[in-house]
Amino acid sequence: MAFVTADRVREATASVGTGDVTLSGAFNGCQTFAAGIGANNSTYYTIVLDSADEWEVGIGTYVGPNFTRDIVLSSSSGTALVNFSTGIKEIFCTLPAERAVYNNPDGSLVYDPAGSAIIYAIALG
Repeated sequence: MAFVTADRVREATASVGTGDVTLSGAFNGCQTFAAGIGANNSTYYTIVLDSADEWEVGIGTYVGPNFTRDIVLSSSSGTALVNFSTGIKEIFCTLPAERAVYNNPDGSLVYDPAGSAIIYAIALG
């Protein structure tokens, strides 16, 4: 099992509750979790049900055709699994802001785990 990220991985699901999500196919122009992430690999994800203002960002594992929601980083329920209601949801790969590494204008590299900015100096040039 590896941790994998990929662009344009976006599928639909009608799953409800707090359990695993059964994936039902990619949106137009996007790829499936099977193609982009691969079996038994983990990734960052977001699930959104706009009509009910329900959302979740976390780390999960694609075990085809299901996706397990292993760690919730943030959600409309705080840091708990969302008890998703009925409706078609989008589930897609993402890069959570709290896991991002980025460059400041001064050239320093910033990693901000859970909002506690750690700044690393890097040599440019």
